Amino acid sequence: MSIKVLIVDDEESITTLIKHHLDQAGFESIVVYDGETAINKLHSEKFDLVVLDLMLPKISGVEVCKQMRNLEDETPVIMLTAKATEDDKITGLNVGADDYLTKPFSPKELVARIYAVLRRFKQTKREDQNSIIIKDIEIFEDRYEVYKNGGPVSFTRKEFELLLYLAKQIGKPVKRELLLKDIWDFEYVGDTRIVDVHISHLREKLEDTPKKPTLIKTVRGVGYKIEG
Repeated sequence: MSIKVLIVDDEESITTLIKHHLDQAGFESIVVYDGETAINKLHSEKFDLVVLDLMLPKISGVEVCKQMRNLEDETPVIMLTAKATEDDKITGLNVGADDYLTKPFSPKELVARIYAVLRRFKQTKREDQNSIIIKDIEIFEDRYEVYKNGGPVSFTRKEFELLLYLAKQIGKPVKRELLLKDIWDFEYVGDTRIVDVHISHLREKLEDTPKKPTLIKTVRGVGYKIEG
């Protein structure tokens, strides 16, 4: 199940650019061009996040966000605007926007902001406090479950334990020898190839391009680390 994003902006060139990059990132995106249609969409469909322009025909982005929050719709909102004044930013945040991006912006930054907002949202809303969220990956320690973009990913027990171990030390390089000791309990003393094999399996299941990993990185001469 992919992350579903509603894009609301009356500039077709902007929506085309945003949709292209969100689709490339694996999101499901739907575009509407005015505030009234956005409200109708939000009433009829469930979205994981809304990318919402401040200035819209019919109903403004501020009013859309205000109506969402008045109806206790907590769907995360990233507000877009061509204006860069502090007042506009404060207005957007005061009516319940979760983040703010000023045009022109980098589509890659928008994707990064979406991940960050969703991560914060899930951290405050999820029932299972033992889950770890890294980019589009969510790990449930107690249930031995892993999800990528909301969809389940199957792992062997050792693969899961290796992923969890690295995830708990996000950003920190971990030596192969330490992974061998702590995950395999000396079962393969002196032979760290088993670690490399399992890392390869993790990459095949989690990386968009396993041969060019962006999540599980090799630290030359040391071992591996997970990038947040």
